[in-house]
Amino acid sequence: MDRPTKGTFRMAGREFPTVTWYTDPSLRRTYLCLMCVVITSATNGYDGSMVNGLQSLVPWQTYFNHPKGSELGLFTCIMSIGSLCALPVTPYIADILGRRWGIIIGCLIMVFGVILQSISINFKMFIAARFFLGFGIAIAHGASPLLITELVHPQHRATFTTIYNTTWYLGSIIAAWLTFGTNHVAGNWSWRIPSIVQAAPSLLQLTFVWFVPESPRWMVAHGQVEKAHQTLANVHANGNLDDEVVLLEIQEIRDTIKLEQEYEGNGWAQLWSTRGNRRRLMILLALGLFSQWSGNGLASYYLNLVLKSIGILNPNTQLVINGCLQILNFIVAVAQCFVVDLFGRRTLFLVSTSGMLCAFIIWTACAGTFAKTADAAAGHTVIAMIFIYYVFYNMAWSGMLVGYGAEILPYHIRAKGLTVMFLMVDIALFFNQYVNPIALNHLAWKYYIVYCAWLAAELIVIYFLFVETRYTPLEEIAKHFDGEDALLGGAVATEKGQVLAAEMGGLDTVDLGEKRGADIDHREL
Repeated sequence: MDRPTKGTFRMAGREFPTVTWYTDPSLRRTYLCLMCVVITSATNGYDGSMVNGLQSLVPWQTYFNHPKGSELGLFTCIMSIGSLCALPVTPYIADILGRRWGIIIGCLIMVFGVILQSISINFKMFIAARFFLGFGIAIAHGASPLLITELVHPQHRATFTTIYNTTWYLGSIIAAWLTFGTNHVAGNWSWRIPSIVQAAPSLLQLTFVWFVPESPRWMVAHGQVEKAHQTLANVHANGNLDDEVVLLEIQEIRDTIKLEQEYEGNGWAQLWSTRGNRRRLMILLALGLFSQWSGNGLASYYLNLVLKSIGILNPNTQLVINGCLQILNFIVAVAQCFVVDLFGRRTLFLVSTSGMLCAFIIWTACAGTFAKTADAAAGHTVIAMIFIYYVFYNMAWSGMLVGYGAEILPYHIRAKGLTVMFLMVDIALFFNQYVNPIALNHLAWKYYIVYCAWLAAELIVIYFLFVETRYTPLEEIAKHFDGEDALLGGAVATEKGQVLAAEMGGLDTVDLGEKRGADIDHREL
């Protein structure tokens, strides 16, 4: 879609003046409240960095008898196993109980997991605690991005949904530097303190989620149209029920959900029932797989092993490198959120993956050189390549994983589609977390060659499969997959915009579901 005129955003084929969120009371209040939803991802990031940090803490290693190999792999991947076990119920919690209750239930389970982890008396108990953490994070993850995508103002959707996954690094920064600090604490409190602090994001969410309204799309789908209208007015127009954008939004939501319920249904089979949905499904699977199988699992969970392989054995040095890496990750990931619409999703995915491939090739070559010659310069280059690799990774894969995955899905399969994506994330994590330490132990630097080949394959898939969606309102993205004659968006949204422009008479101005129902040829596109 063409870029809107400067100072405007496009919706339903029309342009509206842009709104500065921090000067608008309703948006300012809404986005501050949504920040408590955004930090769901911080719990996951905290865990990844804490796992790295704990392995560098001598008291933790001593207390749990120096786990290694498959035992260390199980310790790391058990959280993914917990997430996998939760996925069958995750979309039903979000769709039946609501997005907010999904967050609440997930956070309560995570707090229980943290308590169990913090009082662990043996390694099996610690592993069991991490299972519950994974179970809870899957439920919260399955609801949080849906609430953000469906509540944020159309003008800011790309930026805000992309920010969601970048809080992974906020959690990872806290964990990295906290474990660096507790490395100087004597005894088992050096690892119990980071374990206890892992509850902080969940406790914040349980406190402030009550101030976040439920998704208007969920309300409409459950027959609460007036309440949804009032919510949209409150969060986007300072309570003005007759605001033009709000009227257009509620009408689009009503018509879209009505058509979806009448013609599409919301069973799992809908994920592959049409050509457009099959392409969505392939993109979701690719997003989940590539986000974890691009070599990032090495530095995210086993940085200490990578650093040991290039002669960096001092725990303090390892922890400082980990902490600095997470700060860089956070800066790049947040900055990327504000250029998503400028460069486009597909372009950023291509640039990101190309850069990762180049960095990983150099990383592999230098790691091989160090293994043969113990050349310090080669080891330092590996460290530099790890940082450069993550600069490129965060150009796309940290933020747009959830943002892009959520926006390409229509409402009726959005929860289930994201569940499938997170299923692939957890499968990939399970494999990486369990296999990586074993492979590194047996193959050393040669294992990196696998990721070089895989990144090249990723680049080809992205080029031919991914679809550009920038400057497209949420309800109209379907036309990029199903064509201009799609049931959702496209011609429907344009017609809706023309009708509403002619007569702005409230919620019952037009019922395009009934108007167009007899004329829609529901065929596979």
